[in-house]
Amino acid sequence: MKTKKTLFTQSLVLAASLAASGGALAQAAKFQGGFAQIGLGYESVDPTHDSSTLSVNGRSLPVSTSSSNANGATGVIGLGWYQGINDRFLLGLGIDYAPIAGASGTMSVSTPGLLPNQNNLTNDYSYQKKYSYNLYISPAVTVGANGMAYAKIGYTGAKVTNYNSLDYNFTGYSLGLGYRHIFKGGWYGFAEANFADYGNETESATNPIARGRTLTSSGTNGLQTYNFLVGVGYKF
Repeated sequence: MKTKKTLFTQSLVLAASLAASGGALAQAAKFQGGFAQIGLGYESVDPTHDSSTLSVNGRSLPVSTSSSNANGATGVIGLGWYQGINDRFLLGLGIDYAPIAGASGTMSVSTPGLLPNQNNLTNDYSYQKKYSYNLYISPAVTVGANGMAYAKIGYTGAKVTNYNSLDYNFTGYSLGLGYRHIFKGGWYGFAEANFADYGNETESATNPIARGRTLTSSGTNGLQTYNFLVGVGYKF
């Protein structure tokens, strides 16, 4: 037969367990629901050149390219939703949009002269990432009383203008890591790092040149970016 002391002890253990469980659930619930946020930070845009072709009236010419990274400030607006899975883990869906054009970089294209006795021609072009977007899923885990660490795995796209005198619409994948911390009510601060690989895109153009000749060019180019953001958000 259980004594009153034993029943009392078991009651205390049960109450403590329920309190701890309720605290954990409340902790996860702090991050559950919709959110909106804005972040500012640093971004680096790294173009790559896989191949380039140039021909005049069907005759191929050698071509070489080089480029510089574009580094500068960036801003990102985000919307999304986190849903609790259990005591500590959540799964989120979200979208990020970077509406502000970034810093400009340069690309140099060198070709042999197109006319008799003409020296090599070198043209310098500027390029600029005009905007980008990112659709992602985000597994997350609570940290301490008011923190949450999360990862992001997404599908991303970006538009780059004046890239080899052509416009490119890149798409690819993104990866990210971040941390948010609630500081009052639904308000939180966050910091995160993101990487995007936009794969390759091929564009071509045909233009008339002197003496009835036609210049045809094409380029297969790639794009990678990474950024570091800090910002504030609100969980509804």
